[in-house]
Parts: sequence; C-alpha cells; structure tokens
Amino acid sequence: MLESFVDRDELNEVVKNRVAKSCDLMDAGISLYPNGFKKEDDFSQIRAEYEGLDAEELETLDKEFACAGRIVGLRSFGKVTFFHVLDNSGKMQCYAARDSLGAELYQKFKKFDIGDIVGVVGTLFRTKTGELTLECKSVQLLTKSIRPLPEKYHGLKDVEIRYRQRYVDLIVTPKTREIFRKRTAIVREFRRFMEDNGFMEVETPMMHPIPGGATARPFVTYHNAQEHDMFMRIAPELYLKRLLVGGFEKVFEINRNFRNEGVSTQHNPEFTMCEFYWAYATFEDLMDLTEELFGHIAQKVCGTTVITYQGQEIDLTPGTWRRIGFLESLKVIGGHSEELYEDYDKLAAHLKSRGEKVMEGEKLAKLQAKLFDLDVEQELVQPTFIYNYPTEISPLSRKNEDDPRFTDRYELFMTGRELGNAFSELNDPVDQRLRFLDQVAEKEAGDDEAHYMDEDYLRALEYGMPPAAGQGIGIDRLVMLLTDSPSIREVILFPLLKPES
Repeated sequence: MLESFVDRDELNEVVKNRVAKSCDLMDAGISLYPNGFKKEDDFSQIRAEYEGLDAEELETLDKEFACAGRIVGLRSFGKVTFFHVLDNSGKMQCYAARDSLGAELYQKFKKFDIGDIVGVVGTLFRTKTGELTLECKSVQLLTKSIRPLPEKYHGLKDVEIRYRQRYVDLIVTPKTREIFRKRTAIVREFRRFMEDNGFMEVETPMMHPIPGGATARPFVTYHNAQEHDMFMRIAPELYLKRLLVGGFEKVFEINRNFRNEGVSTQHNPEFTMCEFYWAYATFEDLMDLTEELFGHIAQKVCGTTVITYQGQEIDLTPGTWRRIGFLESLKVIGGHSEELYEDYDKLAAHLKSRGEKVMEGEKLAKLQAKLFDLDVEQELVQPTFIYNYPTEISPLSRKNEDDPRFTDRYELFMTGRELGNAFSELNDPVDQRLRFLDQVAEKEAGDDEAHYMDEDYLRALEYGMPPAAGQGIGIDRLVMLLTDSPSIREVILFPLLKPES
C-alpha cells in the first residue's frame, strides 16, 4: 500500500526514504498509527511545577510523566539521542539512550523522524547545560509522518502556503499558534463582557429567505425540498431586532456572516461578527459601552489599554475616544470645503478625476461616502466615532429628531479601518417601508448591494419594537488589532483562497 502511495504521488526522495522506514517499522511489528497511549501530563504543567528544582532535587523526585506530542527537533549521537517534542502547551527536550530503552527498542526509535507524533514516559533530570529534560523509559510511535516539516530555520516563508497549509503553519510557527490562542481569549472576554452587562446570547438563522441587515451582495444557494433560493446571511440584524419585538431587551450573537465580495487584507467573504441590541438605549449609550468593551478586552488579553499596532501606539482607554460628525470629518480631516462635498456635480467630477466610478442617479450621500473612504478613513488612527451619517445611506437607522437629513448612527474607526457600525434603530414601520422602497429602486437601477423588501420584518415592526440601539463589531478586525496582525488572513484559521491548480 505505502509503495503505491509513493508511485501515485511521485514524492521526492526524502518522502520515499520515510516510506521505506515505515515499511521497516511495520516489518518489525510496530504499528504506524496505534490508538491507546494515555497522555497524562503537559509540558507547560511540568515546567510550572518543576522548573525551579535543581539537578539533585530532580534525582530524588520519584515520579514518572506520560507525555505526547510531535518531534520537532532531533540530534542523534550514536547511543544517545536528544529530541524536542511539541505538545499543545509548548516544547520540551527529551533524551533517549540505548542503555535505558534497550538495544532493540532504541534501534526502532532511530527510525523515527522529525514530524512523527510520539508518546514518551520518563523522569526528569537536568543536562550539563542545566536544561530541564525528560529521560525516556519508553518511546512509542503514535503517528508516522510521511511528509517532512519545513526546514527548521526557514519555516514557511511562502505566505499563500502558510494560509493554505495552516496545519503545517501551526506546527512550525509559534507566532501563529499564539495568535489563535489570543483570538480565543478575545472572543471569551467579549462574551463575558456582554453577559456581565446583562446581554443574552442567542442564535439566529444562517440561511435567509430574504437577505438583509447590511449593504452587501449575498451568496445564493438553493433549498431542494422547498424548491426556492436561499441566501447565506449577510448580517443577523433583522432577526435580532425581531427578538426585541418579542420582548428580549438585551441580545447578542457571535457568529459568521457571508458577503459575496472580493478578498483583501481587510476582507474575507466569510467572517465573524458580533451584533448586539439594547432596548431603551440610544447610539450614544453604545458609544460609552463600546469604549468600556474594548478597554476591558485589551486589559484582560494584552494587560494594557495602550497597545501597539504596526508600529503605531493606539490608546483604547475609555473616555479618550474622539467623536466627530460625518460631514465635519470631510472638512476637518479630509480637508475639503462644503462647496465641494455639498455640490453634486462638483463632487461627481472630483471623484471621477480620481478614478472613482459614479453611477447615473447615484445619490449625493453615496458620493460623500466615497470621498470619506478616499480621504478620511485612513487618517483615523486613534479610536474615533464618526456619527450622524446621511439618511440616504442609512436605511435601517433612526432619523435624527433635530435634522432628519441625518441619522443617529456612527461607525467606529481606528488604525485606518472600520471596526464597528451602530445606530439608534428605526422602529417606525411606515418610515422603514419607505426606506425599503428606496432601496428596491436602487437595486432595480443596478445596485447589487441595495436592500430587499422584507415584508415579514415590516410586519414585526407593526407589532411594535421598543426604542433601541444596536451595533455590529467585526471580530476578525478586532483580533487583527489586538494581535498586531496586518492582514485578516493572519487571524482566520482557514481564509478563502483560490483553488489549487
């Protein structure tokens, strides 16, 4: 079987050599993939308890340890071998000697390779250089590795291979393992903060009969039994707000969204979002809550609220975040005059001169948003709330009572990118229907990202939704921020890639 594996895949000489070793082991009665070794100890636990003991104290320690992991380094000196084993908690040096294992077992062990997964049982001692080491009384092969790991000092340098073969990247790149451990901690603290503030975690559908809750192009699938199209959700918003109608006053969901868009350092078509909704609150309440949320997570995960991202110091301390209006930001940060951004023809000409597309009939607010993307967004390094977005580009947001041209909405920016979108919710079913009709007209005019009409959501509003505020925060971008990662692909275990040719 193994010989045919080599012929079929045309593997290189190193792999063929490993296959030959595997055959020798099987001929010697060694199973390549046994299942029964009981791992009882982690290397981090051993270090925590015994790193402080000197050589003499270790000699008197009457305790054996049963550990398991992958061989990631191996140096053989004839009758003795030093090898490093990596488990989930870290790496530790092990020592195998012919005198301890016996000549027969040691000879079989010599056919083990870097990459093999082994179970080791032994006692602790210190080498002449003082390194805490596990002296093996037995070594058992648990999984034979046919393919070699990348060379020790170079690792995986090809970025696409790192993402495509994340399983190898996790083995050989400690930083990658740390990023995803930190991601788990970030999500845990996010969830803990929401629960501690009275929010209830819920789950809503991932497949929708009508896509809604965001301005985005959906993925389309088909339900065979019911014989109709379904849409992978672009946002959970409209379902979460149905729960407000049902009487839940504080809800949140951490889950996946799917948007049929391009791939970049900031975008992956499948991504993780937290959305939460708070009855009897306003978007200003959410600003305060968001500052507390980010400060809490940063303090718990990073140990400080002042972090460094790509060489820039970012201050997440609650109470220090900037708040500035949308149009004001075009003037103060973007450096543009009202004469430009309030004049449709001038603004359209300006955008076209900079290579931006302007669709026929596109509204002024959309052009202003494009100007914002060009000249404001990348300047927002420190945490900044941009608020009072135009109503025309905020189809689900509550109109500002003093100036209905704008909504009680903000977007959160830092490090030159958006991390959150929030607003006081529109709960007037008549106003919402008119907004949906505007969106339908835009879709018919060629805007693939415009909202659909959702009659069931309108029916829910007609039963009465309490005044409320809600927000969506991109978990992947939050993890990028707190792990100092320049690309979203660094913080998603298996990012979308083109199929291998």
